Amino acid sequence: MTTKDPRHYDVIIRPVITEKATYASEYSQIVFKVRLSATKPQIKEAVEKLFDVKVKAVNTAVRKGKMRRFRGVRGRTSDEKKAVVTLEEGHHIDVSTGL
Repeated sequence: MTTKDPRHYDVIIRPVITEKATYASEYSQIVFKVRLSATKPQIKEAVEKLFDVKVKAVNTAVRKGKMRRFRGVRGRTSDEKKAVVTLEEGHHIDVSTGL
């Protein structure tokens, strides 16, 4: 077991549990919500250290926030970044158990 650096917990915010993300887990892909300024090498290192797995690839997507109204008051939802992490053959992460 490798030592867990507290900085890795700042990179990965939470796993994304949706129908689409569950379908991707059949192909050894896990979806995480990550910090907006996180880079692919940082995400790869954090996942490898926290979950003790080998990462094959990391793909990221930034969803820009939208203007919304609530009771006549205009506001803006925040931007968010998702990372789709593909694991090497034979590695598995069970996101339902937590860390």
